[in-house]
Amino acid sequence: MSHTPFTTRLLGVAACGLLAVGLSACESDNVAQNADLIAGKKAFAQKCASCHVLARADAKGVQGPNLDDSFRQALRDGFGRNTIHGVVADQIEHPAKVPKDHPAYMPADLVTGRAVSDVAAYVASVAARPGKDTGKLATAVPAAGSGKPIPAKNGKLEIPADPNGQLAYLSKQATAPAGSLEVLSPNKASIPHDIALEGGGVSKKGATVQDGGVSKFTVTLKAGKYAYYCTVAGHREGGMEGTLTVK
Repeated sequence: MSHTPFTTRLLGVAACGLLAVGLSACESDNVAQNADLIAGKKAFAQKCASCHVLARADAKGVQGPNLDDSFRQALRDGFGRNTIHGVVADQIEHPAKVPKDHPAYMPADLVTGRAVSDVAAYVASVAARPGKDTGKLATAVPAAGSGKPIPAKNGKLEIPADPNGQLAYLSKQATAPAGSLEVLSPNKASIPHDIALEGGGVSKKGATVQDGGVSKFTVTLKAGKYAYYCTVAGHREGGMEGTLTVK
């Protein structure tokens, strides 16, 4: 089994003459008919969205390949979405053996069992497809950072990381009174996150945590606006940030 990135594998499929065994430009777009696309989207958000871009999943990761771009040309060339399902499933089950800092790195057993087909089916169904998910798929994963503004209480401000694994905190807005403040960011997701604060001469950062850990620090703040964000590589760029207003 190859351990190369999945975009390279897709080119290899063509080179091996896959069209000759019936997966041609006329291949059906019915992807893995027994797969659960809703479960696939949820698992993708939890396990994959922090690294990959996939527009319909509102995934804005910056570490791994852009899944829309990766498959757009293959679709134009006539490869069906069933082929893409197979390539994605193969990559999940047999990730490329590259260093962790390599753009193609993906942990082993990121998802297992039926979830492999569910995630692969969702990616194959929506990759490079314009528009937005509809019906139950549209509400399968809450919009990242769409929660109400979070107020500080009793000298503590708790800003949870998105438990679905998206690159976001539960809210992009928070408020607090001036003075001493303990900032906490619980992270139930398996994706590592932290929380940092900057602005008005302040620069503070909590520990990087995952799987139920809490990133936290204590700071004294004056009235003004401050930015809170995750310092893990690519996470702030992917949208994991917000504004704290201190009055």
